[in-house]
This record gives sequence, C-alpha cells and structure tokens, in this order.
Amino acid sequence: MKFNIQSTALLVLMIMVSISCFAGDIPAPNLKAKTLDGQSFNLASEKDSVVVINFWATWCTPCRDEMPALDEYYKKYKSQGLKVLAISVDDASDDQKVKEVMKAFSFPAALERDADYSDFGRIWHVPMTFVIDRKGILRRDGSKGDPKIDLPTLEQTVTPLLQVK
Repeated sequence: MKFNIQSTALLVLMIMVSISCFAGDIPAPNLKAKTLDGQSFNLASEKDSVVVINFWATWCTPCRDEMPALDEYYKKYKSQGLKVLAISVDDASDDQKVKEVMKAFSFPAALERDADYSDFGRIWHVPMTFVIDRKGILRRDGSKGDPKIDLPTLEQTVTPLLQVK
C-alpha cells in the first residue's frame, strides 16, 4: 500500500484526534442559565465543582424515571461539591407542569429558553446528561452512548470525580 502526502496527513490527523478524545481533555461547552427560582447558573464559574447537566422533559418517561436517582445522588454528594442542573426542553405552555414536577426535587432546574447552551450542540433526544469534572473537562457526553442515568451509573461515573480535589 502506498501513501501519498494527503493520506499520510489524514492518518496523522486521525491519530491525533483519537488520542485527544481518549485522553478526555475536551473542555466542557459554555452554559449559562436562569433557574426556576431566579438564580444565575454559569458553568464557567463552577470549576471547583463536579457538575451534572441533565436535559429532560415532563412528557419523557425515561427522564421522569431517572429524576429520583439524580435527586438522591445530589442529596448524598452536594456537600462534596456536586452540582446538578436540570434543563427542561418542554414547550412554554408546559411551564407550570415543569414547576410542579421540580417541586419534588432538591436540585435546581431551568427552562430551555432561559438557558444558553448552544455550545453543547443540538439536543436531539432526551434524556441527555453531561458530566463535567472540577477542572471543567467534559467527562460524560450525553449525546453519545447509553442515555440512561441511574444510581449505579452515577456512582460509577461521578463519584470518582468527586474524590479528585
């Protein structure tokens, strides 16, 4: 097999991209939001926290099924620097329903239209959950792999990040 300059350059580029992806050094996208209780959330200001961002909707059964696990996990680890933000992708006509659902949970939520998450790309399905470590590095990309979040997944994925100071 002969390689020309273009195919060699392409091969080198593919290897470099693969190495950087496997190294997990992808900075988290920017995200700002106003929560349902009027607080401001800025992911860039959360560098000393481990952050779980969960995109969900009231009409999404898997989303509603995972919310109690997120809440239980949040209550257990918030004192160790865990932050959780749920962003509802519901229509504006369902705002009251979103607020009613969130009364059962202790972590903050925001409405999609009150959040600037364009750097996350298109949220094309829900649930979609992202995990960011204390250094602002994306450790779980919710647009890839199994979208399911439950307590075992949180313990396996997030707990080790909480132990790194």
